[in-house]
Amino acid sequence: MAVKWIGGHSSSILCLDVNTEGLVASGAERGELTLWDGGGTPTGQLQLPKADDVTSVVFSPRCPARLYISHGETISLLDIRSLKEPIERFHVNEEEINCLSVNETENFLAAADDSGAIKVMDLENKKVSRSLRHSNICSSVVFRPQRPQSLVSCGLDMQVMLWNLQKARPLWTTNLQQCETEEDSPQSAGQFFNPPLAHSLSVASCGNIFGCGAQDGKVRIFRVTGAKFERELEFQGHSLGVSQVLFMPEAYWLLTGGNDGKVLLWDVSSSVGKQQKSPAKSLQRRKPQAPASTRKDGKLNKVASNEHGRVLPKLTIEHGEKVNWILCTEIKGSRRVLVADQSISVSVYPLPEP
Repeated sequence: MAVKWIGGHSSSILCLDVNTEGLVASGAERGELTLWDGGGTPTGQLQLPKADDVTSVVFSPRCPARLYISHGETISLLDIRSLKEPIERFHVNEEEINCLSVNETENFLAAADDSGAIKVMDLENKKVSRSLRHSNICSSVVFRPQRPQSLVSCGLDMQVMLWNLQKARPLWTTNLQQCETEEDSPQSAGQFFNPPLAHSLSVASCGNIFGCGAQDGKVRIFRVTGAKFERELEFQGHSLGVSQVLFMPEAYWLLTGGNDGKVLLWDVSSSVGKQQKSPAKSLQRRKPQAPASTRKDGKLNKVASNEHGRVLPKLTIEHGEKVNWILCTEIKGSRRVLVADQSISVSVYPLPEP
């Protein structure tokens, strides 16, 4: 059974993040923001004016007390040691922001919105340095680790794009629907009914491998090589849309959350690790994998191992509610996945060690 963190919200939780000290932030509908300690106790709460939904929360990579949040078309910078009025507010987007990302050196912040725009802010000069664009809602934008000038984005235009901040146009673009048509896959006809609208991105700690979750239930893994990227792997992750993808730190283990109420853990190291220098010591060549397992109500059940070369989940969590956000963190020395859904609580599940 999941451990539930309760008492922090009265509206559906939309987003989560954790700082380097293990403090978790959650944003919810109607302008609610809550801070939690590692034990799941609320340590601070803030009600934002106008009650706009808090759609993204991102801690500073350099200062654990700084927290960037998006609410409506506004970005606010908060000091969590004194959770009152924002230190700064930025109003650079014209429509509701869906996703924030701050690069490792914290000199740029990217904000993706419903108009398809990605506004990139120079945080030192407090102004917009780039305006990038999708042709439909931009759902996710992520700076690449170890490459502070490079980011990837995806949207409901079914496009995945690679950008460099020195250029206004994307370095490389892939249309997920065209990928399917070119391969003439059996599902390509179904693309019209269940198109691969792209919902979520996550970049592995090496900076060159990233995953994308889409409405067609598939997870696609891409590899960046220079100024372009290529699809490395694709697998059916969920029976409904994949709302969240998240590479765990220091490993090619990927967590995915779906509209089917499942949270899945995948080990893609055998597929991407062949050509990629491993991001951590834990990724040395592995022995053949044991059969995957399924966790339901806290019990582990054996499931079929990978007999036909298909990618199968290493762990299945039957969460039961549509997943809004997933977060990986360490609590009391053990890895946990935190899940936000349509409810007012955060669910916490144990994870195996890499």
